[in-house]
Amino acid sequence: MIGKTQKEYKQCIVLREDLKLSKGKVAVQAAHASILSYERVPVGDRKNWKEQEQKKVALKVPSLEELYNVRDDAEKLGLPCAIVEDAGLTEIPPGTVTALGIGPARAEEIDKVTKQLELF
Repeated sequence: MIGKTQKEYKQCIVLREDLKLSKGKVAVQAAHASILSYERVPVGDRKNWKEQEQKKVALKVPSLEELYNVRDDAEKLGLPCAIVEDAGLTEIPPGTVTALGIGPARAEEIDKVTKQLELF
């Protein structure tokens, strides 16, 4: 439970809609994005997020260009983020950029970058 003075934390996973990946592949790419981004987060923010039940939101973008735009906006705000490049062992060629993880970080900061995106 979040107290009145405690800030809400969340993590956003942004996935490319144009790749038309299978449900299983999407799940794996989202997991990669979550872990890669989490590893870039300061320990205190990790702790706060874990104490708040590790909220995650899956969002979509229509293209690679838009994914990079979201990443650039996140970096400008100093938000921890990570791009996922697929190994190419199953559905798509090696090096295909599939997803972006942002945070966990304060929800109000992540919302500045992701509020216009639709749920996946």
